[in-house]
Order: sequence, then C-alpha cells, then structure tokens
Amino acid sequence: MTPTNREIGEYLLACYDTIYIVLGESAPTLTNDAYVVRTYETARAHGALALTLREHLAEPEVSPPPVLEDVLRRAVAGDDTGALVLYAMAMVVGPRLLVSLLDARSALTDDPTLTQLFNEASMVCVKEIRATGEVAKDQAPIEDPEWQALARELSTTFDEAGNAESLGISR
Repeated sequence: MTPTNREIGEYLLACYDTIYIVLGESAPTLTNDAYVVRTYETARAHGALALTLREHLAEPEVSPPPVLEDVLRRAVAGDDTGALVLYAMAMVVGPRLLVSLLDARSALTDDPTLTQLFNEASMVCVKEIRATGEVAKDQAPIEDPEWQALARELSTTFDEAGNAESLGISR
C-alpha cells in the first residue's frame, strides 16, 4: 500500500522531531566542546526542518520512530563526549534518512511543496554529515574497541528492525 502525502510528511516530521529532541536534550550533557556545538547545530537544523513540515501539515499527529529514538539515545548513553551520537547521525541515521527522503519524493502524489521541502531536507542532511566530518577530523581518533562495537551495534539495530535501506518509507 502506498502511503499518502500526509503519512509521508508526518513520518519524516517524526524523524526530525526525534532528532531535534534527543540531540537538543543531550548537547548540554556532552563533554567535548566541539561535539557540543556540532550537536546543537545538528539539532537546530533538524528542528528547523520539523517546524517547516509541521507548518505545512497543519496539526500533524506524530510520535518518535522507536528504532530512531533507541539508536540516538543509546549513542548518547554510550559516550559522554558526543562522538558516538554524531557518528550515529553521520554514519547510521543520515544515510538512511537520505534514502527515506528519496523514497518519499518518489512516493509523493502531486505536492510540489513537499517535494521542495524534501529536496531541501536532503541538502540539510548532506550538509550536516559533512559538517560532522569536518569537526571529527580535528579530534583524536577513537581506538576503544568497546566504543567501536557499540557503533557497529547502532547500525545493526536498524538492520534488525527491518529498516536496512531506509528509516521506513518503502518505494
């Protein structure tokens, strides 16, 4: 069954809300200043996307996608520096979000506004991934095997939830 434009918009809004909330809550608890700033900036960028979608959808009903919220909260809990949650955004969530946005654009029915919003959201996602890479390259490498195992587990969580290709919108 093909989702409606509203269902697609609400799903992506739920993703953006979840990212905004989890990253916004966690940023002041992180210990690496560069990662704190990057986490705030990433939260703000996704919050702006959520606001735009919320205004377009007028009174949407959304709740956090459980797998997304789980991955982000585990990343925050697993590393107080912020490196793991930014890794999760750049390497686990971001690529899947880009696929979901592509799937969303393909599934839309005559809604140029949503198409444009999803195009812009893709650009924001890429920009945030690149900005995280820029910050991370100036930080010390993480050679902790436990950290690396947790980073791999975050990706596996999506795979086990049946969302290996995207966050949930199918073509």
